[in-house]
Formats: sequence, C-alpha cells, structure tokens
Amino acid sequence: MRLALADAGRAPEEVDYVNLHGTSTLLNDRIETQAVKLALGARAGRTPMSATKSQIGHPQGASGAAGLAAALCAITTNVIPPTINLDEPDPACDLDYVPNAAREREVRVALCNCIGFGSKNSALVVEKL
Repeated sequence: MRLALADAGRAPEEVDYVNLHGTSTLLNDRIETQAVKLALGARAGRTPMSATKSQIGHPQGASGAAGLAAALCAITTNVIPPTINLDEPDPACDLDYVPNAAREREVRVALCNCIGFGSKNSALVVEKL
C-alpha cells in the first residue's frame, strides 16, 4: 500500500477511502488492519474503509476487480459502500469499516488492497481527475 501511494504521488492523508481485501477471517482481517495502520499511519483511524466481499462473497480471482469497481463507484457517486453483517467486530480490528450502512462522503483518492494466494499482494490507488 505504501508503494502504491508513492507510485501515485499521494500521501496517506490524501486517501479518502480504502477498499479492503476483507475476507472476514480472523488472521487475514487482523493482519490487514495492521498493514493499513502501517500504510496510513495516524490517518488510518479516520479513513473510512469497507470490504466488498461482505456483500458479494469471495469471487476468488475477480476479487481485485470487484474491489476496484467498488472504489470507482465510490469516487463517481461519493457514496462509500458498507461492510455489511459487521455485528461483532474483532477488538483487534478497530478501524472505521463503515459498518452496515453506506455513507456519503467526497472521495477523490481511493486505495484498493488485494491479497492473493501465495502472498501475491497488490495495491492500487485511483483518483478523480
């Protein structure tokens, strides 16, 4: 995520939304939370983020495309999609996951996080021009 931000010439404080890989598994969600905190620093707790898989399930190889589509929709509509069914959050996952209801907010810069099998991880920054 830090490399993607650097490649895009964007600072953590410019990120308006993060689309998470968000598999809703204990280990993945805790590690992803820590990674977002490392990438965004103090801004992590104030940046809304959500997991597309909470709404559509895990589309395997299409996960990145689904997350990118959700991020582009957020940029286009200024509506951040929710993480649904987030009723009992893990105390170790303490960021703003936009639980259960969409949120209106201007989104100019979005960060998409993708975690693949075998540690083939990627991140992409998209922005409104």
